[in-house]
Amino acid sequence: MTRTYTARFERIPSGYLGQLVEWPAVVTEGATLEECSLMLKDAAHEMAIAYRENGLPVPEPSDAIDHILVEV
Repeated sequence: MTRTYTARFERIPSGYLGQLVEWPAVVTEGATLEECSLMLKDAAHEMAIAYRENGLPVPEPSDAIDHILVEV
């Protein structure tokens, strides 16, 4: 089964930090945005395996994500 989650990336001194919005426990870092994205996907896969092995529910993705333009 595949699910689509929302990834959030933040520029940090060593590259990028990536985290799933709907599943904040899935977080990783990478030197490039591409590397971070790949590592985040792998981290989510491994976390899903661990959750299932421990009888925990895998969080559902959200369909209520939007970007809002704010004048600052």
